Amino acid sequence: MKNIIFIALFTLAATFEINAQQYKVITSVESIVPNGLGRSRIVNALEEKDYKEYTSVQTEEDNTRNKSKRGEIRIKNFEETKLLNFYNLGGIRFQNIAANDALITSMINTMIADGWSLEFVVSAVESEGGKGDGKGIFITRYIFKK
Repeated sequence: MKNIIFIALFTLAATFEINAQQYKVITSVESIVPNGLGRSRIVNALEEKDYKEYTSVQTEEDNTRNKSKRGEIRIKNFEETKLLNFYNLGGIRFQNIAANDALITSMINTMIADGWSLEFVVSAVESEGGKGDGKGIFITRYIFKK
């Protein structure tokens, strides 16, 4: 009897697929360039890369560098969602920020509906560096887990 129960439990356990956790990073880049001249997007890679292919280990005995070409690393298949810039000719545009929030919320809700959970959000800003710089981005990485 014990053997039958053991075999039944073993068979039942074998039918469940064991998956490792997966992570997915989606990035939003919002321009903080004056006069609305920048570009803002949500970027989602649609292909995977193995970081080990582009990594080398430096040691005292072997300092051979990874010879990967930039073109090999680049992703050709990605999803790009247009966002609005924070600024227009009149200055900061709050309607643009609200529109971006709506699009980012839609993206997050879609990911959650597809079985992902939002685990981490990491943001950074590179703002204008002084007179004549005219460059700046607000970047956010949304890290999902399944």
